[in-house]
Amino acid sequence: MIKKTLLILLLGIAISTKAQINYPEPVESDYIAKDFTFESGEKLPELRIHCITVGKQHKNVNGQTDNAVLIMHGTTGDSKGLIGIERFSNTLFSPGAVLDATKYYIVFIDGIGHGKSSKPSDGLHMKFPKYTYNDMVKAQYLLVTQHLGINHLRLVMGTSMGAMHTWVWGYTYPDFMDALMPLASNPVEIAGRNRMMRKLAIDMIENDPAWMGGEYKEQPKEGLLGATASLLFMGSSSLQMQKAAPTREQEDALLQKIEERYYKSLDANDVIYAFDASRYYNPSPYLEKIKAPLFAINSADDVINPPELGLIDKEIKRVPKGRYILLPITDKTSGHGTHSNPTIWGDYLKELMAISEPK
Repeated sequence: MIKKTLLILLLGIAISTKAQINYPEPVESDYIAKDFTFESGEKLPELRIHCITVGKQHKNVNGQTDNAVLIMHGTTGDSKGLIGIERFSNTLFSPGAVLDATKYYIVFIDGIGHGKSSKPSDGLHMKFPKYTYNDMVKAQYLLVTQHLGINHLRLVMGTSMGAMHTWVWGYTYPDFMDALMPLASNPVEIAGRNRMMRKLAIDMIENDPAWMGGEYKEQPKEGLLGATASLLFMGSSSLQMQKAAPTREQEDALLQKIEERYYKSLDANDVIYAFDASRYYNPSPYLEKIKAPLFAINSADDVINPPELGLIDKEIKRVPKGRYILLPITDKTSGHGTHSNPTIWGDYLKELMAISEPK
């Protein structure tokens, strides 16, 4: 029996679970952004952005929010899946933990095209506006400020796509936060193998005759199978997968579970949009604008952000208060999915929160 926690470990995918929580009960709500204009010039009369909050907001004597923490999920994931990883939420939000939710106000946001936020599968299909990461961050900012009334963030952090959004937050709203922690990312244009894997996932879906230009009656299974192959290699750890499936029989059983999980959780059009949203991502020209202390954390076994490229080693020097931390491969790391395991990188978060404490 392949457990959900094992799939999370192997793939770093956010799977909704009923976690045993040791922190205040999460609260879900929606924000409707009226007449939202996308980077492409396209518009939606109403854009729904969903969020989950934990804890209560606090404002200091000057009326500034001083305890809000924004956490953003990865590609094809959602907030419920991320908070549903018991190891993630209980390690971070329990009483006495680094982001103790009795003291901090934790905000999770479903990005455009994900979770309960507006997305192609709601009905517009391929007529949905071609959103970008800039659009997603813009919508997050509107929810944070207009819906939740937050005027400052103690911390902005995210995993994978959420990590890339963290960089965008840092240079787009440089005075809005005290600290930044992108987990599993590079602050450069998505190109090379990274873009190829994303484009292959898109091509596999669009080349499946069952896709029907996005107007399919049933999910294009062959196309999604191809996309699953890209997701598998992007997010998995060879060490952890070998440990989990050391025989052919075990491998076949594990792969079947992975395929079933993706078939149940993915919509083909949503996947196309989610992967293509990164097409203009490129923080590199703007890194000097980031003012807050920033700890960028990657794992040495991350296939999406391989350390041998040396990309972040060079770019982090341009972040005024930036630091790059490369986690070595151990029995605990799980490739790209290490981003959701604070038992490995939690001490760095404690350090970041300490050095960024407002005077």
